[in-house]
Amino acid sequence: MKRISIFVSGNGTNLQRIAEYFKDNQEVEIVNVVCNNPKAYAIERAKNLGIPLRMITKKEFNSQEFTEEMKALNLDLIVLAGFLWKIPSSLIQAHPQKIINIHPALLPKYGGKGFYGEHVHEAVVAAKEAHSGITVHYVDEVYDNGEIILQAHTKLDPNETPDTLAAKIHKLEQAYFPVVIETIINN
Repeated sequence: MKRISIFVSGNGTNLQRIAEYFKDNQEVEIVNVVCNNPKAYAIERAKNLGIPLRMITKKEFNSQEFTEEMKALNLDLIVLAGFLWKIPSSLIQAHPQKIINIHPALLPKYGGKGFYGEHVHEAVVAAKEAHSGITVHYVDEVYDNGEIILQAHTKLDPNETPDTLAAKIHKLEQAYFPVVIETIINN
């Protein structure tokens, strides 16, 4: 049995997609959802999906106790699905090459502190890029810096807006993220 924890901060559409993708797979268990935002719609999604929810404060998240709590779950993978806090070194060291993130741009461009969600799409459109996409990568101690696992591209139209680009990126996330997770846990 492969054990996954999913960290969320927002709407939880990737959480929903991942859970639906693996729901009939007897070899994969989403053991919990860790959420740092009490207003996140992902909380409702976790409840509706019947996945245990762990709400966390910044102080708890950065504590050695939380790292030990996560280690005790014997996880095969931690998936950051729209999680907006920097992962503490202790958690990274406890789960080497077992924490992945999805970023809504083609790293190394438009990555780092402050580049998330609509901020990324606004910057890409303002720069008149020809392409954007998603990057799934391993997490290390630097924002959006870890080894790239997969990138998927989309072309920007001449009249592209941040909202239309966000919709294209969302489709890429929904299509590729669960497949990448499955590949990682099966290797």
